[in-house]
Amino acid sequence: MENHNHEASINQDYLCNGLPQVLVLEPPPVFKFHGEQLSKIFHFLKAWESPLPLHQYLTINSQSVKAVLSAGTTPITPDIIRLIPSLGIIVTTSAGLNHIDLQECRRRQIPIATAGTLYSEDAADLAVGLLIDVFRKISTADRYVRRGLWASQRHYQFPLGSKLGGKQVGIVGLGSIGLNVAKRLEAFGCNILYNSRKKKPSVPYPYYPDVCDLATHCDVLIICCGLTDETHHMINKKVLLELGKEGVIINVGRGAVIDEKEMVECLVHEEIAGAGLDVFESEPNVPKELFSLENVVLSPHRAVHSEETLMALCDLVVGNFEAFFSNKPLLTPLVED
Repeated sequence: MENHNHEASINQDYLCNGLPQVLVLEPPPVFKFHGEQLSKIFHFLKAWESPLPLHQYLTINSQSVKAVLSAGTTPITPDIIRLIPSLGIIVTTSAGLNHIDLQECRRRQIPIATAGTLYSEDAADLAVGLLIDVFRKISTADRYVRRGLWASQRHYQFPLGSKLGGKQVGIVGLGSIGLNVAKRLEAFGCNILYNSRKKKPSVPYPYYPDVCDLATHCDVLIICCGLTDETHHMINKKVLLELGKEGVIINVGRGAVIDEKEMVECLVHEEIAGAGLDVFESEPNVPKELFSLENVVLSPHRAVHSEETLMALCDLVVGNFEAFFSNKPLLTPLVED
């Protein structure tokens, strides 16, 4: 974490105990590793530590609050926003924005500072890692060796995996994460296709406006898009069946982009070949049917978390808050198209 000097240019109206005041609804990952340093720069109101219900806590404590730090777990609904009458900014450390009522923020003209493209490389790394694991059966082979089965089943032929090169890979959501996935998989010799809200004139990959049509032409679907009303359960039974018995699905986006119940059914009945999943519909609850499937690799929503990125995130959070409190442009403002 960089050594931030708290400038005298901070608006004095924002100070509490000599530090700018920030409301935090739930503990963000940066607190675990950098909480002590951050507490030297900001005065945090930690709502999750109070025994009071959140609405009651906010009614009592948030009348003068102008800044909120969100980790993406607690929904920032219109009701929550109305209980913070002086709210001037939301800084979120989440990769997605589905936890924030963007319409209410627009109405109130409350700016949002995002993580920008900070997470893109980490998420792409894990997406490719999950894909390699599913194809080459790395986790399955690891369990096989650890259980002593390699030595005890000398005449058993461990199942062969599949090569990555030459696969048709469909990326759903060709933003910064999707583009980083594509760049990595091109190096493996994969053919990239994509679905997005609109065609990207600057990329050479074939564009499929219909995700079902994309699935028909792919060996793999990698979900990199955010969760919106339009993308909720976008990957449904029809899409999965079009992906087919040899198809693999990877999700580093949001769990509810996939109809999880239908995906589980397809995996159990071998209507698709496998899955690598970092996100789920009702986290941290994972469908138990997946635990016994050797063709499924599971990860506890860690795609965007690495030591290096959390350190950079800490600096970004500090920079965005200091910009706001000093009436300067945000480093990573949400730009809606």
